[in-house]
Amino acid sequence: MLSLRNTGGIVMAILVLLLSACNETNESLEPTQTPPEEQPQEEQPIIEQEESTEGTPPTSIEVAETVMELLKDGDMGNLAAWAHPEKGIRFSPYAYVDKETDLVFSKDELKNLMEDSKLYVWRTFAGSGDLIEMKYTDYHKQFVYDADFVSDAKIALNEVIGEGTTINNLNEVYPMENHDFVEYHIDGIDPSYDGMDWRSVRLVFEKIGDDHALVGIIHDQWTP
Repeated sequence: MLSLRNTGGIVMAILVLLLSACNETNESLEPTQTPPEEQPQEEQPIIEQEESTEGTPPTSIEVAETVMELLKDGDMGNLAAWAHPEKGIRFSPYAYVDKETDLVFSKDELKNLMEDSKLYVWRTFAGSGDLIEMKYTDYHKQFVYDADFVSDAKIALNEVIGEGTTINNLNEVYPMENHDFVEYHIDGIDPSYDGMDWRSVRLVFEKIGDDHALVGIIHDQWTP
């Protein structure tokens, strides 16, 4: 016969086996875990770009730089875009602006000036009084871009640099209230002339709001 002690040990062993079996059964009965649902990605906030603001209008100096480059190249087609839409551009061979005789060309006329073979009378030569009668291409070489103004000139806004014997009536014809002028000045070209061959070109702009329209190209030089 089994002793009480042995019987108790057997009972305990049986209980341990039963508990172990129950745990395994419970684990097998647990539902299969499904992977957690994917969390929807948070929508990234849409960053609206600020509307690009228009650049500030060019200053008179900046417009003059563009115009002078066009004059250097003889590009009258693109120069016409800067001309006053109604008044066109007046060409003055000397500092004194003659509203009666100085030639004025409209935007459309300017575009073809370099190809124009017509002889125009541009006033008279200082000193001799002979007529300045020539095609625009010749006038351009002698009374518009007759020195390397782009590379060598001093530049001033609303200030006269070159002063000769000819009366300068620029501010009377183009009042400063609604005009700017930019002067390109070269002190001299040939040192042997001791500065008597100085050159100036004054680009005159009418202020239309924030814009600038070219209304005058005034050439100046030493005159007897």
